[in-house]
Amino acid sequence: MKIIAFGGSNSSTSINKMLATYATGLFEKAEVEVLDLNDYEMPLFSVDREKVIGQHEIAKKFLAKLAEADILVISLAENNGIYSVAFKNIYDWCSRIENEVFQQKPMLLMATSPGGRGGKGVLEFANGNLPRHGGNIKALFSLPSFYTNFDVEKRIISNPEYDNQLKEIVKNFPL
Repeated sequence: MKIIAFGGSNSSTSINKMLATYATGLFEKAEVEVLDLNDYEMPLFSVDREKVIGQHEIAKKFLAKLAEADILVISLAENNGIYSVAFKNIYDWCSRIENEVFQQKPMLLMATSPGGRGGKGVLEFANGNLPRHGGNIKALFSLPSFYTNFDVEKRIISNPEYDNQLKEIVKNFPL
């Protein structure tokens, strides 16, 4: 079983990438590849730019990575209640090549933030939006107050309630 994971942020210290990485380690006997959105940076999408560039090669590479997955583990950063620009730009370029961006791969969709809502705004939006583009969301998880509930040095969820909740999701994750 191959898991492709990423945090929906281009921050070099992305808390969502940390959460996604932690979650992948909970799956037994899985080959894991954690993507860095910085490796998929493209010019800001526009129809005019697409006329000049065509289908961007980096977007094709991102779609090819998603195609390798048996499971997608995505933890979205929330910027003003919605996707980060880094994620949205990749998503926009990819959707022009393949409407089913997420290719019906079983998905664990998560979010975290320093605040008490844990990225719930972006999770709610994504839960409604991603299925229209091949997002086969099997489970949702939100980790509020990241720096209170996650041990950055150990790279683990330090709050037993949230840790057990995520472990239960992974244990019962339908393929």
